[in-house]
Amino acid sequence: MPRLTLVRYATKPEFAAENEALARAVFTELKATRPEGVAYLLFHSGEEWIHLFVNTGADDASALTELPAFKAYSRDVSRRCTTPPEPVRYAFELLESYGLASG
Repeated sequence: MPRLTLVRYATKPEFAAENEALARAVFTELKATRPEGVAYLLFHSGEEWIHLFVNTGADDASALTELPAFKAYSRDVSRRCTTPPEPVRYAFELLESYGLASG
């Protein structure tokens, strides 16, 4: 069953640039490693952030969470936040998608 994880949080204003740099490093590493069946999206508005992770092949997030850049991003995330990350995980069958390759 595919994995879909939505994470929402808010950063302290003085840590927004650091948070963005660390998050973008994860994308750099994903683009270099190109894990199959994985999509990762980052949304930002002011101090609010939303991450959306999709693994169309399995109920597993290790393709993301085992990346050194993701570990660096996660290490001090609570220090950067006013509202801590709240992950919500779903296991759903992917019926259709546009712009997201199916597994």
